[in-house]
Amino acid sequence: MIPLRDSVRPRKTPYVNWFLIALNLYVFVREIMLPTDLLNEVFYNLGVIPSNVLHLLFTGSPLDTVMITFITAMFLHGGWMHVLSNMLFLWVFGDNVEDRMGHLRYLLFYLAAGIIASISHILANPASEVPIIGASGAVAGVLGGYFVTFPRARVLALIPIIFFFTLAEIPAVIFLAMWFILQIFNGTASLGGAVNPVAWWAHIGGFLAGILLTKIMAPRRISWYRD
Repeated sequence: MIPLRDSVRPRKTPYVNWFLIALNLYVFVREIMLPTDLLNEVFYNLGVIPSNVLHLLFTGSPLDTVMITFITAMFLHGGWMHVLSNMLFLWVFGDNVEDRMGHLRYLLFYLAAGIIASISHILANPASEVPIIGASGAVAGVLGGYFVTFPRARVLALIPIIFFFTLAEIPAVIFLAMWFILQIFNGTASLGGAVNPVAWWAHIGGFLAGILLTKIMAPRRISWYRD
């Protein structure tokens, strides 16, 4: 299912969400201008490599050399579909989560969810030497935040049916629950198998982190929903 828009209109301009989308797209455009060998070097230097993180942790070495990669990895993507799909979900759901939290809290929330998502991937794939990149974990956090904050919202989605697509309005809780179940199914299937190009456990960890962080960080309001 591909989300196109939701039924909740934000009351404030989502400057931070726009900035995050613009920054991700800008970085990706800069990526595709690089030769392949240099781009791979960027991925290995600025992506999160689970085995490197755990090696430094277990040997007592300073982690400052890899800590920055938990941030830089969020803004790197491996292809047009990778970046556009992430930015579409962020565009549809992020503005309302920012509206609920406020600009600064939303930025901190986004980064924290992305970091926790990377940690989740490391725990599930401790020996992996493949760098993880992409905004997926942070975006999953945004989805988790939306899930608990706007349960009565509806999502207009493009749904594939065999060789055709149809439009349907789906309750947000159902749309996001189905998305999360799919991540769990694929994440469980990937355990102990070959290297998977998708960091499913980052999605799972990010979504759960988004739920928890929203309960901690979002200001309390009596009435928050409006069409």
